Amino acid sequence: MEKPFAPEGVERAIRAVQDKKAADLTLLDLHGVASFTDFFLICTGTSARHIQAIANGIEEQLGRAGVFPLHIEGYNQAEWVLLDYVDFVVHIFSQRARAYYDLERLWRSARRLAVPEEVPEGRRGER
Repeated sequence: MEKPFAPEGVERAIRAVQDKKAADLTLLDLHGVASFTDFFLICTGTSARHIQAIANGIEEQLGRAGVFPLHIEGYNQAEWVLLDYVDFVVHIFSQRARAYYDLERLWRSARRLAVPEEVPEGRRGER
């Protein structure tokens, strides 16, 4: 059996982001780099409504599995929505906000993981 590339919650979030057609998915492995979380999932939406739809999709997908965010920021403004699931944080940006904050540069010491084009349903992640 192929080893999962990330824990199940992250894989579910990736599936939700892909289902909502988010752009430029980046997964950063923060093990050994940050103590507050293990992964950042970063993506871009094309409009405020699209960004909110991506956030809603993630919440729905993970909620069905009994996983809920500890904290959500930026939903109403929808320039940068942050969903904090403790072990991983999802950042959904507008194109402008993503270029401005450039998290990939700020966290350049984190390992970048390849995000598969499609995450198979039902695959179990490990920690």
